[in-house]
Amino acid sequence: MELFWAPRTRSFYALWALEETGLPHEKVLIDIWSGQQDGADYRAINPMGKVPALRDGEVAVTEAPAICAYLADKVPESGLALPLEDARRGAYYRWLFFAASCIEAAYFEKMSGLEIDARRAGWGSFEKVFTTLARELESREWIAAERFTMADLMIAGGLKYGMMLGILEPRPVFEAYVARCTKRPAYRRAEEIDAAALAEQG
Repeated sequence: MELFWAPRTRSFYALWALEETGLPHEKVLIDIWSGQQDGADYRAINPMGKVPALRDGEVAVTEAPAICAYLADKVPESGLALPLEDARRGAYYRWLFFAASCIEAAYFEKMSGLEIDARRAGWGSFEKVFTTLARELESREWIAAERFTMADLMIAGGLKYGMMLGILEPRPVFEAYVARCTKRPAYRRAEEIDAAALAEQG
């Protein structure tokens, strides 16, 4: 299994996910600043020329939440996904993909000053996205179940990014949730790997 990634990018979701699963893999750094992602070799793995991408034998997976879902299903005993027969599987899917489909879009809305009718926006609006998340997290410790899952990894990663860059107001409920998720040993290991790669690339 190979992870194609670059430090300080959305690759961090996949890097963290792999640390959570403990699955053996090779990390293949892609130098996005030199344009390596646009080369024919990498485009054969991800035609979009983006990181991260995962290759597992004949299987290629791109997009961070899809990689997280794939990895969680590879190790069901980890509890990082909910079983298909579990009624909470729907909530797990919802929040697993919420980060990419709603949180990131809401950040774009805020940063770009985009004015769009909430009825026409797939994410609704910046306010709706984070009000919805705050209400959910006020009533539970984890977003989809009674334990940490890949959905938490995606949501916490998205919230941390927004608060770090000052796009999102650091509400106490978000800060507490992100702190719970990022104190996990797998997160700390991923941070160390990411920082080392960043230093290596200069």
